[in-house]
Amino acid sequence: MTANVADGGMSLRERMLHAGLFELIAVMVFAPLITWVTGKPLHQAGALTLTLSCIAMLWNMVFTAAFQHIERQRGWRRTLRVRLLHASLFECGLVVVMVPVIALWLQVRLMEALLLDIGLILLFLPYTLVFNWLYDRARARVLSGRLGRLSNP
Repeated sequence: MTANVADGGMSLRERMLHAGLFELIAVMVFAPLITWVTGKPLHQAGALTLTLSCIAMLWNMVFTAAFQHIERQRGWRRTLRVRLLHASLFECGLVVVMVPVIALWLQVRLMEALLLDIGLILLFLPYTLVFNWLYDRARARVLSGRLGRLSNP
């Protein structure tokens, strides 16, 4: 699959890179944080973080593809408002799956898992916004370099 440069679409390979980078950085930052907050061993928090990361990575690829489709259909530009909408809807979708997984993994009540997830969401919203903004800036530079090389053979 190739990206359609004109509409800003991403190939499957690029979606996998985008999601993989996002989750790798998130695991490195948030596993120690979960250990600190819950008092659980790092290996348990790390395994939970990796599991949540895999779930989130799949959701990221599916959700972002659907969001970009709607974005193109409606002619939206990636303004701060659109980025906030994307990040907020993405995190809301994860709550439905994440809370039961957290509760089972850490052997806590659903309410405790929800509170932990809310804390993670409050941290992930700015993380998601900043990561995607930086990724889009880097991507635009790479694509403009490729287009420049194609137009000047």
